Amino acid sequence: MQRTMMDFWVGLFVMAGIGALLILGMKVGNLTTYQTGESYTLVGNFENIGGLKVRAPVKSAGVVVGRVADIQFSLETYDAVVTINMDARYQFPQDTFASILTSGLLGEQYVGLLPGGDDAMLEDGDKFMKTNSAIVLEDMIGRFLFDKAAEDKDF
Repeated sequence: MQRTMMDFWVGLFVMAGIGALLILGMKVGNLTTYQTGESYTLVGNFENIGGLKVRAPVKSAGVVVGRVADIQFSLETYDAVVTINMDARYQFPQDTFASILTSGLLGEQYVGLLPGGDDAMLEDGDKFMKTNSAIVLEDMIGRFLFDKAAEDKDF
């Protein structure tokens, strides 16, 4: 009797651990915040998207207002075309600025929206007129080292 009770509690503990790992995996993969409500699509062209991935959040003022639906490479303009599904509850002016930002120093990348002041709102299928590409850490370090080397040459 004692042995079966111990096996039962060990099995329950293992199942709870597996459940916790499953929930953690869903949180990390952004699978827990999927909404099937009404949405509209917006498109933005970016010179460099860094490590942006499909299903990455789209945020405005820290609030998730949409998700990245698709990322393609344009052979006409040679840049990345990012398609975003926006929650229909959130409307943004036509002069909204879309930037690719990073959570923390080395965190995940997301699209940040900075609303403009236009009276007309973005509609389904519209493009962002103003975009700002991702800041790549390696490029920043290279520029810093190049500038430091140039300063040392001057002296």
